[in-house]
Amino acid sequence: MEAGKMIGAVAASMLCTAFGAYLYSRVEASRTTETVKAVAEERQVAPRHVSSISMASPMDFTDAAEMTINGVVHVKVMQNVGESQSYGGGDIFEFFFGPQYGGRQRQEPVVGSGSGVIISSDGYIVTNNHVIDGADKIEVVLNDRRSMEARLIGTDPTTDIALIKVDAEGLKALKFGNSDNLKVGEWVLAVGNPFNLTSTVTAGIVSAKGRHVGINTSNMAIESFIQTDAAVNPGNSGGALVNTRGEVVGINTAIASQTGSFTGYSFAVPSNIAQKVAEDLKKYGEVQRALLGVQIRDVDGELQKRLNLGSTDGVAVMGVNDGSAAAEAGVKTDDVIISVDGQKVETTPELQAMIAQKRPGERVKLTVVREGKEREIEVTLRNIRGTTGVIKGGDSTMLGATLVPISKSDSERLGLRCGLKVESIGKGRLKDAGVREGFIIARANRQPVSSVEEFERIVATTQDGLFIAGCYSDGRVRYYAIDLSDAE
Repeated sequence: MEAGKMIGAVAASMLCTAFGAYLYSRVEASRTTETVKAVAEERQVAPRHVSSISMASPMDFTDAAEMTINGVVHVKVMQNVGESQSYGGGDIFEFFFGPQYGGRQRQEPVVGSGSGVIISSDGYIVTNNHVIDGADKIEVVLNDRRSMEARLIGTDPTTDIALIKVDAEGLKALKFGNSDNLKVGEWVLAVGNPFNLTSTVTAGIVSAKGRHVGINTSNMAIESFIQTDAAVNPGNSGGALVNTRGEVVGINTAIASQTGSFTGYSFAVPSNIAQKVAEDLKKYGEVQRALLGVQIRDVDGELQKRLNLGSTDGVAVMGVNDGSAAAEAGVKTDDVIISVDGQKVETTPELQAMIAQKRPGERVKLTVVREGKEREIEVTLRNIRGTTGVIKGGDSTMLGATLVPISKSDSERLGLRCGLKVESIGKGRLKDAGVREGFIIARANRQPVSSVEEFERIVATTQDGLFIAGCYSDGRVRYYAIDLSDAE
């Protein structure tokens, strides 16, 4: 009997255990189902979230790199410095102190390199002016290692842009994008040949726009750089800054560095400026520079208070040139320009960049603040000569300078009745004589000059030496003697 009770108790216990295990398994199964369901829901949400992030800031640059790498070339330049005359100049110095003190010394050619961007299938290439400045020979090496000699089409020192050309067909040309549409924080690639390392691509973001860094010392220089943290080094100059769609949005130009190598920031000429300059050089051989004819500065706290402005946005007009486009339209000193054609203006470089994209004869609508009230002024832009026509330039291939008649304001300020201003200067007799950009030629061989034609006539009738007199914009008077013997 006792044995029967014991067996019954064990059986009951086993039945309870089995039932408990069954209930536990159902509960765990339910929990697992809920967990799986929750995970599945998370996974359905997560991809949508990740997708939206990747669309805003893509991290895969392979398509953009493949689209652009064959459109960026290696530019090699060579400058023949010839022989130099040492200050000793006699055999006695050479005898006592060595050959470096006597006679003529033969110097090795100076070789440099940079990058360039192919902009047409028939061989037009944009690069920096400082890459090819003074070059006697320009060589272009394509990404497929083909090499060919290039010829210079034209330069614009004010924007540090130059246009060269190779005789070729079917080249990979890159497309310009709209640099005005770039946003701070947008991903960009720098494509070029740093340290002679061909076909190098680096990535970064746009860290600022409209940046002025004061590296362009040319007369009337335009600096409204795109600032990025994409690594750029010596050799990248003239290469492409492209967006993730493979469009050229800038021409890499400079770095901010105390060592000569990349240390954090690089700067590029906006594509809208570079494209306009290249088109002008190709079509006219000369940049058609549009001018407002004003002196300007950024608005700071002190100026904001003096002019009773609501903010420090805008560019203040500190002076208006007589006879200029701005004067003709009615712009006045102390006007604050806050927009051009509806596009907001906050700084001087921004305004300069907007006008630099225009040509003489084009009209722009300025919104200015005057005595606390906004008003619109339509201005017809003019060229450096004060007209709206096309300037073909007075580029003398013999002397290597672009000359234009001085402006009315320069004439009055410097007390000159006439003269020619050296707007840009390259390889040639004027540069060899020490003439620098911005020099105003008042007389040539004692004859006053007021036009390019007059100057060229004097040069053409001069047998050996040309003597020019004039001054720089700060009033410094200078005289130069130019040797024209054996000139081609």
